[in-house]
Amino acid sequence: MAESHCELLPPAPGGLGAGLGGSLCRRCSAGLGALAQRPGSVSKWVRLNVGGTYFLTTRQTLCRDPKSFLYRLCQADPDLDSDKDETGAYLIDRDPTYFGPVLNYLRHGKLVINKDLAEEGVLEEAEFYNITSLIKLVKDKIRERDSRTSQVPVKHVYRVLQCQEEELTQMVSTMSDGWKFEQLVSIGSSYNYGSEDQAEFLCVVSKELHNSPYGTTSEPSEKAKILQERGSRM
Repeated sequence: MAESHCELLPPAPGGLGAGLGGSLCRRCSAGLGALAQRPGSVSKWVRLNVGGTYFLTTRQTLCRDPKSFLYRLCQADPDLDSDKDETGAYLIDRDPTYFGPVLNYLRHGKLVINKDLAEEGVLEEAEFYNITSLIKLVKDKIRERDSRTSQVPVKHVYRVLQCQEEELTQMVSTMSDGWKFEQLVSIGSSYNYGSEDQAEFLCVVSKELHNSPYGTTSEPSEKAKILQERGSRM
């Protein structure tokens, strides 16, 4: 008797096979799709096709928020234009990557967002599905993140540069990289053999350096390096 082997399919995060002990084979996946459509004791299961990725969940999970799109989907709302694919899964033209956090929130009531996902993306999906409690949670998380960013300390760097009168124009063009004049002090004139006296000035300039939340600063540009080199010669 010939043995049959299952060809395993990797489970999507939060999707079909998630929470069932690992990957599903093609035969098992098709079987679960049939179970989701079969009337009777297993009618509580609902199969979703979100952007080409399948998710299997219960009607109870999708009905957590009575005002949501997913609740209306489970109730077969006649005013809701929804289609099914050949497996009987509801077709939803949205990003499956960001649907995972939405579905998991409906499952256990907690907002869990992987570090490689943007909060704004989850918010977009929460607003599309009209899950009001999740919308509030994500907005609070975004405000908290932005608040931490705005509290990063700002450092001021000052440079004192010496230049002659004829160099002031060049100095002004060099200041366009975030540097600004603080003070211009005349220190008299210098005499070079064979040329006229040149008025000399001390220019005090400053620039704000914003530290990142991780304690690093951006690399200075070429213009900034020129200013730093001039200041180091003082």
